[in-house]
Amino acid sequence: MTRRAVIAVLDGLRRDLIGRNSTPRLAAARQDFEWFCDHRSVFPSTTRVSAACIATGCRPARHGLLGNTVALRRNGALTVFDAGKPGFFDEMRQIKGRTLGVPTLAQRVAGKGGAIVFSNVSPGAAYVHDPDGYGHVYHPAGSYGPGRTPIGGGAGLSITHDAEGDWAMTERFCEEVLQERRPTLALIWLGEPDHTQHTVPLGSDAHMAALEAADRCAGQVIEACNRISERDGDDILLIIGSDHGHQTIRREIDIEAELAAAGFDGEIAASEVVVASNGTAALIYLDGAAAACRGEIAAFLREQDWAGEIYQGGELSLVGLDEADGLAIAVAMRHSRETNEFGVPGLSDVSVTAEDAGARVGRGQHGGLGHYEQAPFLMIRGTGFAAAADRSVPSSLTDVAPTVLQHLGMPFAGTDGRPLQSDFPQISERGQNHARGAL
Repeated sequence: MTRRAVIAVLDGLRRDLIGRNSTPRLAAARQDFEWFCDHRSVFPSTTRVSAACIATGCRPARHGLLGNTVALRRNGALTVFDAGKPGFFDEMRQIKGRTLGVPTLAQRVAGKGGAIVFSNVSPGAAYVHDPDGYGHVYHPAGSYGPGRTPIGGGAGLSITHDAEGDWAMTERFCEEVLQERRPTLALIWLGEPDHTQHTVPLGSDAHMAALEAADRCAGQVIEACNRISERDGDDILLIIGSDHGHQTIRREIDIEAELAAAGFDGEIAASEVVVASNGTAALIYLDGAAAACRGEIAAFLREQDWAGEIYQGGELSLVGLDEADGLAIAVAMRHSRETNEFGVPGLSDVSVTAEDAGARVGRGQHGGLGHYEQAPFLMIRGTGFAAAADRSVPSSLTDVAPTVLQHLGMPFAGTDGRPLQSDFPQISERGQNHARGAL
């Protein structure tokens, strides 16, 4: 019997939005899956960070990608980088001498059936699953095989970044990857409903249509795995989930402008105070003489009505971060469980830059510690999981990789998570499950 693992991620689908009317296929499939009632994201709860945590089983401080947007020291100066750009990991390698600091699932299964990733989110969020080329990664911005060898022409992934593109990708994934190529690990990452949620109000007709489209893709993956198991008898671990949820944007805040108005304009001009916006979170880096201002800046932030949780220095470890590259303060923007115009709960302020400010209020966003952005969903079917069962023990994105490795009979040493199979010792308290951290 061949053991395989299949992961399907519906980007941005929060747990409470799964139901008979919104996602009928997922709702029906719960009869065959074990459902995780207290599944958590990471911080920042952004796609690129979440993808790295799923790929490695480690928190950001261990794998080294601390945000969707980060600051790195280039030519001795703190410089902000968008980790979603196609060439980000090439730049990271040039600056730091490496990409991620720990192995990915693709690296662990290389030579043992291999990994194939299909993704319709940002290029960086796709390539983080295998930045050093141990397996295959397919993305519209460029597809690569082992050794980062480009895959060109019709063999690449030419799709649109929307529900139609997700469906085309899913059909090819189910036929070519699951049934024909049959890798040890197959992962598909849909762009919906996240793509739509960033552009329309949560609960609107357009949003509900995006949920249905993502649900349709998930149903296709489930049916394909069913056929393969019945035909070939493969022992397939099927993991379906999301990386984070969304909350509705209440206000836009330009933190850099706020700090400049508070008297740190000189340090900002000198790139000694650098703000990396991460949706409903922000990372603040300090360099040079500004490093001595950490306490003063943190105190200022705590006085602002748009700032929620503040972590500085050693406190960063509480949310899985560290002080790499001058990171000094992490901000989770203020959030509440108030409802939006469509009755969907969860409001958050959002961190913006002067260049991207405007017209976001009322749309979906994520990145911080709000209840709903920290509530992705997770359902698993396979050996060690009970059908139609609800698991109340807390779980995290970092548990996905060790769960896959446990199923494949491979060691999971070096991960921060734990296998979720029922025959593996379970940890009952959140503080133990997420060691040293608030998450």
